[in-house]
Amino acid sequence: MDQALRVLTTAGKAEGQEFEFTRALVGGAAIDATGNPLPKETLDICKASDSVLLAAIGGYKWDTLPAEQRPERGLLGLRAGLNAFANLRPAIVPPQLADSSPLKREIVEGVDILIVRELVGGIYFGQPRGFGTNDKGERIGFNTDVYSESEVERIARVAFEAAQKRQKRLCSVEKSNVLEVSQLWKEVVIRVAKDYPDVELSHMYIDNAAMQLLRNPKFFDVVVTGNIFGDILSDEASMLAGSLGMLPSASISGDGPGIFEPVHGSAPDIAGQDIANPLAMVLSAAMMCRYDLGLPKVAERLETAVNSALDQGWRTKDLWKEGTNLVKCSEMGDILNKLVA
Repeated sequence: MDQALRVLTTAGKAEGQEFEFTRALVGGAAIDATGNPLPKETLDICKASDSVLLAAIGGYKWDTLPAEQRPERGLLGLRAGLNAFANLRPAIVPPQLADSSPLKREIVEGVDILIVRELVGGIYFGQPRGFGTNDKGERIGFNTDVYSESEVERIARVAFEAAQKRQKRLCSVEKSNVLEVSQLWKEVVIRVAKDYPDVELSHMYIDNAAMQLLRNPKFFDVVVTGNIFGDILSDEASMLAGSLGMLPSASISGDGPGIFEPVHGSAPDIAGQDIANPLAMVLSAAMMCRYDLGLPKVAERLETAVNSALDQGWRTKDLWKEGTNLVKCSEMGDILNKLVA
């Protein structure tokens, strides 16, 4: 986060823009300070802001807390509190990183996918949820995967409109051969498609989509799916580029501040070692400038700097290979800061 903020500040100055940052606690840091993963003060600050740039929020330290007190509850509450219903997760494999992927170059080179994930509904938010006892006296855990027609329609329209600006291909991913919620999802997407005749619509079951994402990722242009399936597919897609440290995301509401964050988690095993990859956070800041702040020139500076750093062979530990230059997180920040100036 610190590297992204200073690079963003420099890029803004180069374009005559000045940013005012307000820091607020969420997740593990908020639990330690207040006992609450999402303090009311934090949510109020976010609602009053133009946009939200979010760092990773969890870690092993808080894994043993009751479910309602864990860091992830703060993240879910923030998304719901800002009504950030549409999560946009690009999975792009730059040519410089094609050999960093665990897949063959010919499979991943040229991949450019946008995963549009519904973010404030589905099984992560559905009620009822909790624990109970069955008629045999055994403990049970249960969750509810539920979507309304209006929830599916609004995320479908975001996806169709995104596809119109790209290759005009949209794949809807669900499990309608088994799940009623997916049957509704498919019906609504097909109905909405009539308003976008220029977009080619296809459908795929989640299990097949997970396989095709590795077997033939260039089949996909835009993918639209529900909360849990989108969570899984976007993490899987991150490895096409060889590292979670390369993927940004945007969560937008349409009527308030969005949330911009890297796809990667907090990686507590490397905390404090100055070896994390800051590129996904910088690219998240670029998405923030493009989607929330109306500053496309600042976004372009950030994106161009990342591409230039990769062209020059600079790599953090997660991407390093023989023949490239290994740098620490702070050193990558120094490099980017010079490139955006």
